[in-house]
Amino acid sequence: MLISTVAAILDRDLRTVKRELEAYPDEHQMWRTVPGMPNSAGTLALHLAGNLQHYIGAMLGRTGYLRDRPAEFARRDVSRADLVAELETARSVVASVLARLRDEDLPKQFPEIVGGVRVDTDEYLVHLLVHFAYHLGQIDSHRRVVTGDATGVGAVRHTELGSARPVAG
Repeated sequence: MLISTVAAILDRDLRTVKRELEAYPDEHQMWRTVPGMPNSAGTLALHLAGNLQHYIGAMLGRTGYLRDRPAEFARRDVSRADLVAELETARSVVASVLARLRDEDLPKQFPEIVGGVRVDTDEYLVHLLVHFAYHLGQIDSHRRVVTGDATGVGAVRHTELGSARPVAG
């Protein structure tokens, strides 16, 4: 159950980042830096895509993805289309790998030492959700500040949860 929940929320949130990026009227605004906000939306999108492709793809799914974390924070002026393609790749990897993960894998140690410690896979998957949500909120705030548009993009739509079912009558 945890695996399908994590998969559904990451899928929803990856689609939300795409909506956030599409809400910038000028794609150059995605790269504008703002005082007090050290990362642009473009940087955060690259970071989120790389993070998921590494931790879920390479570590849990053995996809062979080689992460270049410094590049996630150094690249600039990547087109909106290329950012969306990175997010779609991450979305595909997450869906594929988590569909193959088994419940008995969850209490096992995560296959990589993270921050100098070993953690269980189930707890690390929840950590990845929280990490993603943190940066998704930063992207939303960045877009609102840079564009001056306070309109939301439906960031946490309940209807996009994996267990969402219409209510009869």
